Amino acid sequence: MNNLNYGIVGNCRSAALISEHASLDWFCLPAFNSSSVFAALLDDNKGGSFKILTDKSYRISQKYIKNTNILSTRFDNGENIFEVVDFMPRYKNESAEGYYCPPDIIRFIKHIKGAPEFSVKYDPQLEYAEYETETYIHDGYVKSHTLKGTYDSLYLYSDIDFETILKGEKITVTSDAYFLVSYNQKILPQSVQRSYLKLQRTKVYWLNWSERTMLYTNYNDEIIRSALALKLLSYDKTGAVIAALTTSLPETIGEIRNWDYRFCWIRDASMVIKVMAGLGHMNVARQYLNFIIDIISDKDDKIQIMYGINGEKKLTEKSLDYLSGYKGSKPVRIGNDAYKQKQHDIYGVLMDVMYQQFKLYETSLQNSEELWTITRSILRSVERNWKKADRGIWEIRNEQRHFTFSKVLCWVAVDRGLKIAKLIKQNEYIEPWEKLRNNIEKDIHKKAWNEEIGAYTQSYGSRELDASTLLMEAYGFIDAKHPRYISTVRATQKQLVHNGLMYRYRNTDDFGVPSSAFTICTFWLINSLYKIGEKVEAKKLFEQILSYSNHLGLYSEDIDFKTKRLLGNFPQAYSHLALIETAIMLSGEEIHLDTVHEL
Repeated sequence: MNNLNYGIVGNCRSAALISEHASLDWFCLPAFNSSSVFAALLDDNKGGSFKILTDKSYRISQKYIKNTNILSTRFDNGENIFEVVDFMPRYKNESAEGYYCPPDIIRFIKHIKGAPEFSVKYDPQLEYAEYETETYIHDGYVKSHTLKGTYDSLYLYSDIDFETILKGEKITVTSDAYFLVSYNQKILPQSVQRSYLKLQRTKVYWLNWSERTMLYTNYNDEIIRSALALKLLSYDKTGAVIAALTTSLPETIGEIRNWDYRFCWIRDASMVIKVMAGLGHMNVARQYLNFIIDIISDKDDKIQIMYGINGEKKLTEKSLDYLSGYKGSKPVRIGNDAYKQKQHDIYGVLMDVMYQQFKLYETSLQNSEELWTITRSILRSVERNWKKADRGIWEIRNEQRHFTFSKVLCWVAVDRGLKIAKLIKQNEYIEPWEKLRNNIEKDIHKKAWNEEIGAYTQSYGSRELDASTLLMEAYGFIDAKHPRYISTVRATQKQLVHNGLMYRYRNTDDFGVPSSAFTICTFWLINSLYKIGEKVEAKKLFEQILSYSNHLGLYSEDIDFKTKRLLGNFPQAYSHLALIETAIMLSGEEIHLDTVHEL
């Protein structure tokens, strides 16, 4: 049972979710963090959707056009066949610099055979459906706008009769047709030919983008699909990378672990950027580093764990209690109060990606002086904070502890800062930073290791285990062959694996005991098993988790242990970056990448 059978289409400004039956159920305009115009995902009755409806004689199948973010849903009853091709335009702007990526979605109706019939339920509900939306026919388009509250509006263009659309009457197609939903009123007249041209240009853009991605001997399709999904979660106006497209998809149906993930977490984004740069997409990394430079403009700026996609620092959380929630799981939240938390691991993940860029470009790296200033600021922060308790990688809301992962990532921050200093010959920093790194390392080995359990534990003095300690090796803190690491992997596997999937941890947190598997953690385990020499076991677990994706190869944040249903916000950057890392490791050598490509 997999209820998140959705495809994502987008253009690096916003994105939409289309169900396996071609219903547009989630779409925020004009940007990722804007209010929704369709939100049936969070309330079947009130949220609003854009459905394509046929009788039961049609078989429905769905796939991406290969190596693109263009989604095709095929309706076939033998005699009559048509496809709904969904995409958001994105391609090089011929008349100006940059890309044409308007706040539009085009639903291109591709006629294939016979005289297929369908009807449309076009029901936009603007501003998270808080107030009633009025929809009416105007001269040349259909307009929707809010009647109360904040004013918002939406436009629909089509070559199909507007009254037929709005009344939900039968539409018979014997040639191609189109629907274009836009946040903006169009200046130029729209037509099926213009929509077809946008489709072809967008297809070329994505094919070129995929062609620039490093090729691998195995799992190449899975790597490219995950890379395409990660690209859709990047916001090209600022370089921010969001954690997921959605808000309030619960970690467990009926529980209140519902969060808004349409923000840029420094940790998640930095991990994404490291992976994308490794695949050859250097421009994504450069844009992200510019985002970092913009948000940390002052030498004494306190780095937050997360920001809005335009660098917003205040992300006040509130509940939309009038929405019933995904499968009745309340509350629906917008904003995220976790922005106030202290999580010391962010220093390490950010420094890790900055070192990757320095290493690739050495002193020719654009903005290298600003990045060196940020490096020194981060290491000052580490020196001030590494001994303090924090909320940890899993954002425990009501308790601070000395989390092992946070301490390890403080070590990573100093280690990468040292490497940058050596690379750019800033020798005066080497001795004090080496001393700091050694102090942190000794502290971790002394206080995080539990001899009785035979593992590095979740936090100092704890008996609980945590999947994040598996990353100690990946970040270079400990060797894969070290007896303590091998023992930690085995103990963690024994305590946290259930039905072939991993818990983050099993101890009680703010909301009780976690009851779903955290997808990224299973990938971490597979990596760890492979590195300690358990290659057959690792490969078997990887093939197993690949079978738990949705029908398009996409993953959310969590998986139900029993039913293997996808849960949590979707598609999840964390899950896809970890899939890529694991697939690359299991695949072996890449086939080729001619040069470091621009995007």
